[in-house]
Formats: sequence, C-alpha cells, structure tokens
Amino acid sequence: MARYITITLDKRGVSCRARLLDEEAPRTCKAVWDSLPHSGSAYHAKYARNEVYTLVPPFAEPKPGRENPTITPIPGDVVYFGFEAWEIGNPAYGYDEGSEAHSDQGATDLAIFYGRNNLLINGDAGWVPGNVFATIEEGLPDIAAAAQDLWLRGVEGETLSFARAD
Repeated sequence: MARYITITLDKRGVSCRARLLDEEAPRTCKAVWDSLPHSGSAYHAKYARNEVYTLVPPFAEPKPGRENPTITPIPGDVVYFGFEAWEIGNPAYGYDEGSEAHSDQGATDLAIFYGRNNLLINGDAGWVPGNVFATIEEGLPDIAAAAQDLWLRGVEGETLSFARAD
C-alpha cells in the first residue's frame, strides 16, 4: 500500500501531496516516515534553480546512504540530502547564525523541486547528489506558484513542513 506525505508552505497556506517511493528508496523513505513531522525555515535555492527546502536536525540513524540518487531533479521530486556541519555552514550561503545550517551535528535538507532544468551543483563543493524519496502527485501547480512567489517576494517568515498524510 502506498504511503503519502503532505508538504506545506505554512505562511502561504499551500500544500501538496507526495507518494513515498518505497521501492526505489526504501532506507530513505523509512528514515523520513519514522521521523515525521518536520518543519523549519523555508529557503529558495541559489544554485539548483527551482528548489525550495528546509534544514532540520539529522534524524536518520543509521544514515540511509545513497539510493535513487539524482543531480538533475525533475518537477515533483522530493529529495533528501544529509550534510555534515562543514558542508553548509559557510556564511556566504546566507543562513542565520542560529539556523540548523550552523549546527555542530550537521543538517538534513528536505527539498521539493517545482520546475524544470535543475542541476545539483554547488560552486564550493561540486556535484551534490540527493536521494529522490517521493514524488508530488497532487498540488504541484499550486506549490509551484507559491514557490515562485518565494523567489520573487522572499522567504522571510515562511516555513516548509512535512507530515504524514491521512
């Protein structure tokens, strides 16, 4: 039986529904599902293009490792990244000093991709593959419009939340 999560841009009141890809990414799906819910400040990507994400404390033990990886996510992909503290704490990235990006334990990045032509590369680190663990099946146009609004008007005060769907 398929499992679903709800992903919400809280301030904008927009949600979508994504199906977990249990066959393609079983370890990642288990880690995410078992740890839900998650919520944190929303960020719009600088490098990857059409991506909105949040950083939360690491929750996977053991870490899922690489499975169903991509460096070219497509619209509707929901992606997991596990980062060590040294990988994302650079002040040039624009994270607030108290944010999860500056945690000594590193951070987990949960991201949604809402448009085409994405490329997961970072000028400081090179390629940044992520695990595609879910696909948005309902509400992609609405979440894409809200994500574009984040890009145009800013992310201040916005949170991105992940929860089990009913």
